[in-house]
Amino acid sequence: MDLIANLATGFAVALTPANLAFCFLGVLIGTLVGVLPGIAPITTIAILLPFTFTLPPASAMIMLSGIFYGAQYGGSTTAILVNLPGESSSIVTCLDGHQMAKQGRAGPALAIAAIASFFAGTIATIIIAVASVPLSVLALKFTAAEYFSLMVLGLTGSIALAHGSAIKAVAMVLLGLLLGLVGIDVNTGLPRMTLGIGELGDGIGFVAIAIGLFGISELMIALSRPQDRTLLSVALSQLWPSRKELKDCVPAMLRGTAIGSILGVLPGGGAALSSFASYAVEKKTSATPERFGRGAIEGVAGPEAANNAGAQTSFIPLLTLGIPGNAIMALMVGALMIQGIQPGPQVMTAQPQLFWGVIASMWLGNLMLVILNLPLVGLWVSLLRVPYRILFPAIALFCCIGTYSISNSQLDIGLMLIFALVGVFFVKVGAEPAPFILGFILGPLMEENFRRAMNLSRGDPLVFVERPISAALLVLTALLLAVLILPAVRAKREEVFQE
Repeated sequence: MDLIANLATGFAVALTPANLAFCFLGVLIGTLVGVLPGIAPITTIAILLPFTFTLPPASAMIMLSGIFYGAQYGGSTTAILVNLPGESSSIVTCLDGHQMAKQGRAGPALAIAAIASFFAGTIATIIIAVASVPLSVLALKFTAAEYFSLMVLGLTGSIALAHGSAIKAVAMVLLGLLLGLVGIDVNTGLPRMTLGIGELGDGIGFVAIAIGLFGISELMIALSRPQDRTLLSVALSQLWPSRKELKDCVPAMLRGTAIGSILGVLPGGGAALSSFASYAVEKKTSATPERFGRGAIEGVAGPEAANNAGAQTSFIPLLTLGIPGNAIMALMVGALMIQGIQPGPQVMTAQPQLFWGVIASMWLGNLMLVILNLPLVGLWVSLLRVPYRILFPAIALFCCIGTYSISNSQLDIGLMLIFALVGVFFVKVGAEPAPFILGFILGPLMEENFRRAMNLSRGDPLVFVERPISAALLVLTALLLAVLILPAVRAKREEVFQE
């Protein structure tokens, strides 16, 4: 009964005219972001953060959330029709979706992508609503020791789930932790690694790093590659898949939703990893794996369900524990703090309208996205005719405006450009930036909780193993590390990510 009452509170907030408008605006921008290459939802959210200053907290979070999961829908459109993934989570959709389009079955591919996304989004919303209450109750029992151990587990998980070499992922985490400590030491009041620059006393701006790594660097990389934007047309009368295709896709959607829901909660998981994992599972379990890569509709349904479920369940650690599971959730932490709200389990009791309003808006947003994506597919694809010489400078301009407007500092612009070059370097050497971002965000929080735990225990490090929850989290971390360094596991992991 409490769950029903809470959801009623959420829908009462989400169905107000203002919040419906912000939800629609968010999913509209998200779809646009997903369709257009070279601009990611993390860049868009970073740019829009300053504009959320004057919005009510619930409206701001509803709009920003809509951008995130809305981009998963838009990315599938260009992946199918143009073989150009608007989002990293839509890369797998290109494999079979574009082959279906070339065979004259673009309509069923687009329809099943939208159906799978809506189905997964609905299930993921239910999972968030059901899981949030017990997790928040558990989180209220956390002290500094448990939070520190949880963050250690989170960073270890981001290493295990990162693409490519685990050694490079470890290096990314350590680099992020190091840069996260730049600024004034809150205990001693002394500057650390500021190079004598007073503006770095508050630390390196996260928005400058995020836009540099995921915005400007993506533009630079995209410009260095040839772009094939040959458009395939599709008639609206050909959109609906056959009954047999729907029947074949139901198991794939169920498996994709389950995979995405699980991996979305894990640190470093999210939408992209979920889609890759779902495609691998579908290919392994299929009686005819040779069809994959040649237009198998299950190769569209599974990953599209997985990336949408992964995008939405990644909100669970943020809403219940106040811990970001990926780079976009780290920006959501910033959005809450801008509103003067400290993320964590207390949000559910202190801000129930915000908490349940965001959850209810996810279902409404997914419904809006189905309506937006199928009838307006021609409009979205026509946006790809915008020349790159116009599109990319405009994106770069908005990146600069968003970075500068956070603190009106020219230093942030310089840092953005520096980290854009760093981002290009990361791509060239095969290092994924997501563990770096998580290390950067969690570093100061880990230090704060470690010091607090040590102060409360009067310097006794055994406090981390004497408390049952903290000890269990550390045991899980040790097991994850042990599995990760096993030669057979390392070889299989590299094989999976190479595929």
